[in-house]
Amino acid sequence: MSRGIVVILCLTLLLGGCAGMSNTEQRVLSGGSIGASSGLLLGGLPGAIVGGGAGALGGYLYDQHQESEAKP
Repeated sequence: MSRGIVVILCLTLLLGGCAGMSNTEQRVLSGGSIGASSGLLLGGLPGAIVGGGAGALGGYLYDQHQESEAKP
């Protein structure tokens, strides 16, 4: 029972910490986490490192593209 409470508390704190992020920060973080989790599944720890970096870079580039499209 206490283990479940700890998990819920950690998830609440984690999600609350992301509330004040800019669009760029959100996209870089989500790209990095998706890349790291995919890399971990496909290639273990080295894959997670490479996937996280590639995902973060992809998230940043996507954000820059979205910002350039929004400007007239």
